[in-house]
Amino acid sequence: MRLLHLLVPALALLAGTSAIAQTNYPDRPIKMIVPLAAASAVDVAARIVTQKMADNMGQQFVILNQPGASGLIGAEAVARAEPDGYTIGGFNDSIMTMVPNMQSKMRWDILKDFEPVSLVATVEWGLIANNQTSYKSAADLIAAAKAAPGKIDYGSGGPGSPQHLAMAMFASAAGISLTHVPYKGATQAATDVAAGQIPVGFQGLGTVAALVRGNSLKLIGVTTPNRLPQFPDVPTVSESGLPGFVFNSWFAILAPAGTPKEIIARLNAEVLKAVGDPEVRDKLENLGFTVRGSSPEELGALTREQLAKYARVMKEMGISNE
Repeated sequence: MRLLHLLVPALALLAGTSAIAQTNYPDRPIKMIVPLAAASAVDVAARIVTQKMADNMGQQFVILNQPGASGLIGAEAVARAEPDGYTIGGFNDSIMTMVPNMQSKMRWDILKDFEPVSLVATVEWGLIANNQTSYKSAADLIAAAKAAPGKIDYGSGGPGSPQHLAMAMFASAAGISLTHVPYKGATQAATDVAAGQIPVGFQGLGTVAALVRGNSLKLIGVTTPNRLPQFPDVPTVSESGLPGFVFNSWFAILAPAGTPKEIIARLNAEVLKAVGDPEVRDKLENLGFTVRGSSPEELGALTREQLAKYARVMKEMGISNE
């Protein structure tokens, strides 16, 4: 009883201290781990959004890129971080819903080891080609691949990456055979297309918009239902060779499991405030993003839905990393 008498005030003090810490949150810089290469679509969007969050919250956000192993390494760093709101993750849907379907042994569970914060934006996608190719549309690539089965290479950010899955789905729907060349990140794959080292690939427009506008590579199709206002002269893949083909990905923010709900709510509110800013919205849309935003619950539901979807897709297509 004497021990209990001593413990109750101590526990009350700890609870009060925790509440004060949450009330004062954030009182130091926040680190966002992006398990993808610098200049990738998610990295670009993360820097735009967190800069506005930093301005609004009065604390610096530090972006730490930890690419490799299709995002497994960086994601684990977030999962194992102290759940205090000072380490969060900027993930794409590949890390959240594709890669987990390729691994039977995972060091983290996307549904158990993370707290959803918010969906930020969807990443619109395009089919790119180096300037040395004669391809002007998806139809041209399909025709060339049918004439030379397995002879045309495409680059991706790694096995199970969105670039890999998008092209595998494209090739399956078109009835063609292409050769997969995996890289350690989407940025390197895009750079090699621009350099003429590899002929084609699918990429998030946030990764390649500047290269397209600088005429370093060609955008020969977009994977949206309709043409994009940012690239009005570029046909959709659907209208130029593969009717009904649509593909995009998304950028979301997560925190380690156990992060206090008050901090999750604060981060969610700040994300929504940032993406609601007209300047932020314009920057993202000019890069090929569609601004979204969501509640933590909506992001959690989307993750579960997409996990199930890609489990079916990958099984049907025989995509595995094992």
